[in-house]
Amino acid sequence: MYWLALIASGLMEVVGVTGIEKINRGSRPLGLALLVVGFGMSLALIAFAMRDIPLGIAYAVFTAIGTVASATLGMLCWGEPRSPARLGYIALIIASVVGLKLVSA
Repeated sequence: MYWLALIASGLMEVVGVTGIEKINRGSRPLGLALLVVGFGMSLALIAFAMRDIPLGIAYAVFTAIGTVASATLGMLCWGEPRSPARLGYIALIIASVVGLKLVSA
């Protein structure tokens, strides 16, 4: 249950960031709604997840989900670069979080 909440918190962070992007592209009402709901839910869910998951792991997973999902969304929806180096660094983020979890077990 706590891990599902943590994953959901990372995904809701992406909703909040999408709201910022919408505001920057001129869609203020929708963007503001996404920003408030996304970040509000994100913080509530990570707070719940941290009842059972240690801070270091929870925050690493949370930020990795947000970073990887936002970068992927940017590439798919907003024409951001898809260079091999960029994809490699995304893979490193994922590998780093997995490694952190493995050495913390």
